[in-house]
Amino acid sequence: MLDMVAATSSEASIEHLMAEMGKRAREAARILATVPAETKDIALHKMADAILASIDTILAENAADVARAQEAGMAASFIDRLTLNPARIIAMAEGVRAIADLADPVGSVIAAWERPNGLKIERVRTPLGVIGVIYESRPNVTADAGVLCLKAGNAVILRGGSDSARSSAAIHAALRAGLAEAGLPEAAIQIVPSTDRAAVGEMLKGLSGNLDVIVPRGGKSLVARVQDEARVPVFAHLEGLCHVYVDGSADLDMAVKVVLNSKMRRTGICGAAETLLVDRKVASTHLASILQALSEKGCEIRATEEVRSFVPEAGRASAEDFVTEYLDAIISVALVDGVEGAVEHIEAHSSHHTEAIIAEDASAVATFMNGIDSAILLHNASTQFADGGEFGMGGEIGIATGKMHARGPVGVEQLTSFNYRVHGTGQTRP
Repeated sequence: MLDMVAATSSEASIEHLMAEMGKRAREAARILATVPAETKDIALHKMADAILASIDTILAENAADVARAQEAGMAASFIDRLTLNPARIIAMAEGVRAIADLADPVGSVIAAWERPNGLKIERVRTPLGVIGVIYESRPNVTADAGVLCLKAGNAVILRGGSDSARSSAAIHAALRAGLAEAGLPEAAIQIVPSTDRAAVGEMLKGLSGNLDVIVPRGGKSLVARVQDEARVPVFAHLEGLCHVYVDGSADLDMAVKVVLNSKMRRTGICGAAETLLVDRKVASTHLASILQALSEKGCEIRATEEVRSFVPEAGRASAEDFVTEYLDAIISVALVDGVEGAVEHIEAHSSHHTEAIIAEDASAVATFMNGIDSAILLHNASTQFADGGEFGMGGEIGIATGKMHARGPVGVEQLTSFNYRVHGTGQTRP
């Protein structure tokens, strides 16, 4: 395992390695495009079995990754994203089975109609082909991305971060075992066996036309590099600068509960709230209770001077705080003039990932939903529901914040394209 993940080579050998991976992936994708749904589902269940059978190995490799990260002084939120335990691995296997239980999108008819000349036209879902996934510290992405791509009939090349290399390799071994047991090509799910950054560069070039789309899953710098350098389409998973707005009509108990969960359930995920906005009309009644609940759970408050006039113990916020994805137990807080003020603030500062409104006023909710251009909008619910599994999609590769092809959770349907199938009875065009 160590030799696999630690391998580094010259630029020429990396180019050759990646080119060969691309060729094998394309060959596997051609096979997967015609594989029956039942065969893919058998492979997925075998993968889940292999993950559970490999718990001890996965935990041992993950412990080595975590120890190295701790020695390097990585932040607690980073360590949380990196760490696996038996419960998380069991959940990983259950997630694989949940994806197996989804309907197969490949071959499904999206729309059908008949023309006056008798031509029958269908729009039918097809695999994208070969997908490259570049991710950082989350080893669970290895399983999520691998099985989602397989379910949608795609081959995938995974390039995880060096911090989670051992963990990812152990999980990938289980996926490969499941493919083999089901009689599917092991090249359907490949992981780059090198931590050399040149491998990422080769993926961004498109592997000589063998890579159809790239999904970056990581920090702002990774996503920016992929967007700047990629020669193939990108499903961009930008930072999660998520907001919660507490309207003047909000129920206080609900607001406390939802804000607390949005920020503190897991601070290191992209759906964690980073900014709290409160309607000035309820500053005197709602603000102190919400901030007290956050503080009691260990959250650092960074607030405007206006907020501090109500809660003097809060820390001072800078302009930079309102454009920062903390991924930690820190939140920035400001007051706004009702829902219009909230919309204005969010549109000026958001990464267009996820925003929530706590309100009982239907008109305020409508203004919020219609006025904000983010991938996910929630009403009276935690931002931590920004997750493909919570949407009933079985899982996700990431949250796409762009507007083309995929937006929001990228699940099996978003990992397909479509073609048009036209059936005639001998028609010719005049």
